[in-house]
Parts: sequence; structure tokens; C-alpha cells
Amino acid sequence: MRQRALYVAVFAACFALILLEITYTRILSFKVYYYFTYFTIGIALLGLGAGGVWVSVHRELRAVPLERLVPVCCAAGAAAVLAGYLVIAWLPLNVSHLFSEFSEVAKLTLAALCLFAPFLAVGVVLAAVFGSQPERVNRLYAVDLLGAGVGCTASIPLMQLLTPPGCVMLGGLLLAAAGLPLAARGGRGLLGAGAAVAGLLLAALAFRGDLPDPVTDRLKHLSGWRDAGLVRYSQWSPIFRVDVADHPQHPELSYAIHHDGQLGSALYRFDGDLTALERFRADPRAYPFAVTNSDPRVLVIGAAGGHEVLVSLYFGAARVVGVELNPVTLSLVTDRYADFVGRIHEDERVSLVLGEGRSYLSRSEQEFDLIWLVAPDSYAAMNAASSAAFVLTESYLYTVEMIRESLDHLGAGGILCVQFGELDYEAKPNRTARYVSTARRALSEAGFADPSRHILVATASDIPPFVLSTVLIGKEPFGEDQIQRFVERSGSVSGGVTRYAPGRALDGGPVNRVIDAAPNALAELYAAHPYDVTPVYDEAPFFWHFARFRDAFGWRLSTPYVIDWEDAIGERVLLVLAGLVTVLAGLFLLVPFAVFRPVWRSIPYRAATGVYFASLGFGFMLVEVCLIQMLTLFLGYPTRSLSVTLFGLLIFAGLGSLASGAYARHRNRALVLLLAALALLLGFYQLGLPGVVDRFAGAPLGLRMGLAVALVAPLGLCLGAFLPLGLRSVAALTSHAQEYVAWSWAVNGFFSVLSSIVGVILAMMLGFNAVLLIALAAYAVGVTAMARIPVPAERRAGPGAEC
Repeated sequence: MRQRALYVAVFAACFALILLEITYTRILSFKVYYYFTYFTIGIALLGLGAGGVWVSVHRELRAVPLERLVPVCCAAGAAAVLAGYLVIAWLPLNVSHLFSEFSEVAKLTLAALCLFAPFLAVGVVLAAVFGSQPERVNRLYAVDLLGAGVGCTASIPLMQLLTPPGCVMLGGLLLAAAGLPLAARGGRGLLGAGAAVAGLLLAALAFRGDLPDPVTDRLKHLSGWRDAGLVRYSQWSPIFRVDVADHPQHPELSYAIHHDGQLGSALYRFDGDLTALERFRADPRAYPFAVTNSDPRVLVIGAAGGHEVLVSLYFGAARVVGVELNPVTLSLVTDRYADFVGRIHEDERVSLVLGEGRSYLSRSEQEFDLIWLVAPDSYAAMNAASSAAFVLTESYLYTVEMIRESLDHLGAGGILCVQFGELDYEAKPNRTARYVSTARRALSEAGFADPSRHILVATASDIPPFVLSTVLIGKEPFGEDQIQRFVERSGSVSGGVTRYAPGRALDGGPVNRVIDAAPNALAELYAAHPYDVTPVYDEAPFFWHFARFRDAFGWRLSTPYVIDWEDAIGERVLLVLAGLVTVLAGLFLLVPFAVFRPVWRSIPYRAATGVYFASLGFGFMLVEVCLIQMLTLFLGYPTRSLSVTLFGLLIFAGLGSLASGAYARHRNRALVLLLAALALLLGFYQLGLPGVVDRFAGAPLGLRMGLAVALVAPLGLCLGAFLPLGLRSVAALTSHAQEYVAWSWAVNGFFSVLSSIVGVILAMMLGFNAVLLIALAAYAVGVTAMARIPVPAERRAGPGAEC
């Protein structure tokens, strides 16, 4: 009965842990910015690792019976969940002042402590349970991974059902419940305290609509609109939160749609009379229709409030397919505000589709005259990192492969249109320059002799100092009549300026230089440019990563009034977080040497053990993150990739842990075979996975999800065996098994923290394939280190000499 209660506690605690981690990435993406996804992951892993350190250095903790320790930690962690959410929701964080005001650093530290507390409690539970039962560590670790895997799968539908704040309360409730079976054995007081905390969280879950809404960063558009009482409707989503507000200038004509607190689109009043939409002729959305075929077949990626669908109908589109990622946004047009927008979804020429644009296009067999990417750059929508925990890419919509995919789906005379907001087009048109750079590479790889003949660029005044940049990519070279119509359109568009047209000298800015530079001069041009505008590929799809890490702290903000996120703010945050967790990891890992030196001197093979578990923690996270990203296109959108991939990886890693006990006596041989299997699997993911994705991209969703699980299953079985093999080995080396196992768990946790952030930086600098090779190297280093430690069955009496 006691053992069963321990398994229940580990399963429920890990379920709660992963639910809290994923949910808080969603909350902080709304509250501040998506860069804080990595902050959440790092703090969660830091708490787990710190729990191992606490168990290592506090003899009093190791002396507490599990019947008391587990319920106390679970109840305390659950209480910290409730209190922590209230603090984080009410605490105003302003990231733009993080590098100049100590008060912002102090508030961020307070938020970190609120996140840290429940994960620390779970870390203590896991380290104590694992350390007290090293002979069952493979089973316990399997239950740990099983709970995390099921929790990951459940987190997305739970967020849809309960909202993220409700999921935080559910996570706390599950954590409190995890300790109740053991509390029943430890005394009425423990049972009563745990039940009381669970009751509070159950009440908070039941009345989740009354929980405080997170206060957003003051620079987010929603902050001022909410203060002015303009918000009319709000709805959470696992993809991004949607808020609809009255437009302050034209409340009777339109509503503004905010995505994760940033202005992303709008709903415009439409009475069904297309002739009343004459304003579109002066709108920058008119540019593509100046050069496209008559009666065009249009694909709108990022349909949002349906504005571009209306524009397409006004200019005579024969058919319009609008693809929208977020079901909440789509429901605004088809349900809640359907009458306001003229029920355009019921027009026989219009089809609105729920899905991710690139994934939809790869599965479609249709041809289009115009494929239109509608300014999906609000740093919220398909900026997948804001969607879920380990998803890193900003978008697959802007890569060489996407442009070539679009060209394949264009009919004769078809065009690809992309529109971006630019803060300062004259000085740093980063988005436009990088996109035309990517388009030039895609056209060259597709065999077009002169890519410059296929590109048109214009800008139009938006909201000063912003301009809206329009880039048109033609499947055929643009003819002189098309170029003339494009230039003339600039005369009718408000604030319109033609920036690039083949054969016309317009300006010598960065965009034109990228288009016209000789092939042998491009490398020098890219190197000399202050921002990174090199072409973007699927293998490293960080389109918005303009500031190089080596320059991150040299940038100054553009103006005192407008924060430009391309001026290295995201890169600074990542570097600061990497430095912070490195310092914390170093401090915590050095604590055992100072606290119990006599015990430490008697524990053998410390260096080799530390290298082994550090390598596992570092390598596992790198592989996990890359796999989730590589399957995003296959599964349709980031949150689904996160859920399905982690489910398969963690479940089968649990089975791998369970099976590891069968070959523990042949540890070294098993580790070598596991490393060889890992090398083969990672090689397949680099070379063979793209072909599988292309082959089955059009398969039904259920088949794709099943295939994704099957693809990661062998990897899970492989990776799940490394940790328990190591823990069993070090536990048999000394009479201080509990301290040694807990410390090993802590080392693994801390290097997982480092990997969660450093892995992001490495991927942005080197690409996913390079990160997978680094992960393989990390595992190779770990296996080499473990080979220096005797297999338990072969160990001589007494501790061996420290290596």
C-alpha cells in the first residue's frame, strides 16, 4: 500500500508539474512576451534541480519519513501555486525597463520565486523518493515520465476547457491530491492540511472566471485599451489569447483584435454591399491586385478578422480561401461577430479554414493566382514560441522552402504577396530586406535566371512612424505593363511609394542592394550590414532574429517612445537568463562540497558522475526541443506538435526506463549500444524525416498524429534508459546512496536548465541539425565518463579511488 501510494504521488506530482509549466508559458506570453517561455522552462527545471540539492545537503530532510515528507511538500507546493498565481497576475512587469531600472529586476525576481516554489517542492519529492529506493529507480522514473507525458497530452484540451488560470488551479489541486494517500498514513493533521489546501484550490478552479486577469506589460497595446474600458470580449486559447475592443477612433465601424495583448487585426462593419468599399482602392492591400490575373483565385494566410477576404471580393476574386490558426479568432467571423462583418463566411466564393498556413498549403492540391501572407508578425500568432513550451521557431511562413512551396501552388502569372510593418524603413527595413533576401535565394534555387525580375516592393503610410511594406514575388518575370500598373497604384494608395521595380532606379537602400547585388558580393554585403538579413531556411527558421548575439548589448533603443523588438531585446533577455541560470547552477552545485566535506570525500567517482548526469540533462533537452520543432509542419501547428511529440517521447522514455533494469548488469555494453542507436535515430531525423513529412503531409490528422508518435517512440525507448542506468550505478558505489542519487538528480536538472536556454541560442545561431549533433556529442561524453565507473555487480569492496 505504501509503495502504491508513492507511485500515485510521483505520477500526480509530475502530471501537475508539466501542466503548470506549459500553462505558465501561455500566461507569461500574454502578460509579457513570448521570450519568457524560456524563462518559465528554466525556472521549472531549476526548481526540480534545487530539490535534489536540498535533499543532498539537508540531513533533516533525508531523515523525515516519506509518509510525512511527501504530503508536506505537496501541500506546501500546492499552496504556493495559489499564492504564486495571484502575485504573478497582479504584478506589473515592464520588460523595456528591465535593463535600466532595478525595480523591474526585483519584480522579475519575485515572479521567478513564485514560479520556483511549487517546482522546488516537486523536486524535493522526486529526489527523496528516488534516493530512498535506488533499487526501484527504473520503475519510479518510468512513472515520473508517464505522469509528465499524460499531463502534456492533457494540457492543451484542459486549457481550452478551463482557461490557463483555471489550469494553474487544477495543477495545484493535483499537486495537493498527490500527497493525500500518504498523508492518510502519516496522521490526521497532515491529511487535514492537505485536504484544506485542496479545497481552496478546488474553489478557485470552480470560480476561475473570478480569478484576477494577468496585468500586461505597459507597452502592450491591450494595456491602455483595457484601462480605458474599451475591451468587449476576451477568450483564452492554447495558441494565443484574443481580446476584442472598441476602436477608439471609429467605434461604430470597427473592433480591434488583440493577439496576446498586441494589436493584430480588426473586424470591420460590412452590410453586404461591395460597391460601398471604394476605400480599398487607396488601401495598401490593393497592391497585389494591380498585377495579378483577373478574377483571381486567392489564398489568404492569416485571415483573422476577414478584412483581406473582403478586399479580395471587392477586387473581383472568383474564389477566396482564408486560413486562420486560432479557432477563437475564426469564431469571431463565423459566430460572435458574424452579423457585424456581413456573414462573409456564407458567401459561396469564400471558404474559411482552421489551420496553419504552411501546413495547409503543403497538403493542398489547388492552384492559386494570389497567395497572400497578411502581416502575421504581431509577435503572437504563428510566432510559435508564444504558443507553447519548447517550440522555438518564429514562423515557417518566411523560409526558402515556403516560398518554393508557394511557387509550386501558383498558376500561370500567379504572385506571392507578403506584407510587413516596418518601424524605420529608411534606416533598417529588416523584415523586408530579409524576406527579399530569402526570396532571391528561393528563386535562384528554383532555377530562375534573374530573380530581380520577379520582385516588386512598395511601402505605404500606416500609423506613424510605422509603414506597411508590400513584397510581391512573381512566378514569371514581371512584364512592363505589370510594373507600370504597380507604380501607378502607388499614386492612388495613401502614402504609397514604389521602392523596387525591375529596371527602374528608385533608391539605394538595403532592400534594393540585397535584390541587385552580384552573387559574389552578397556575402560581403550581409557581413557588413548591422543586422542579420541572410536567407532563412526551415532548418533554422528564426526570421525575426536580426540582431547577432555578439552585438546584443551594443544596441540602443530606436526612440524613447517606441520599443523596437528587433533591436536585440529578445537576444538580451535570452543572454541574461542564460547568465542567471549559469550562476545559480554553479552556486547550487558547489554547495555540497562546502556542506558535507567529510561525506563528500568518501564518495567515489564524483567527477565522472557529474559529467555523466550533466551530459544527459544537456543532451536530452536539446533533442526534445529540436524534435518538437521539426514535427510542427507535419502536425499542423506548434501546440499540437508540442502535445503529440512530448506525449510519445515521454511515454516511451518511461517504457525505456522500465526496461533498463533487464540489462543493468551489462551496463557499459548497453550504454554503447544505446549511443549507437541514438546516433542512427538522430541521423534519420536529419536526413529521412523531411521525406516522411513530405510523403504523409496530406494524410488525415489521426494518421499523422499516430505516425508522429511512432517516429519518436524508438528515441524515447533509447533516451529513457540512460538516467536509471546511471542512478543505479552511483547508488551502489557508496553507503551514502541517498545523498549521491539526489545530487546526481540535481546535476541533471541544472544542466537541463542550461540546455533549455542555451539550446535556444545555439539553434538560432547554428540551426537544428547542428544542435542535434551537439546533443549526440553530449551523450557520447556522458557514456565515456560512465565507463570509468565500475558496474555495480563488479564493484570491489570499499570505495574506489576518486578519478
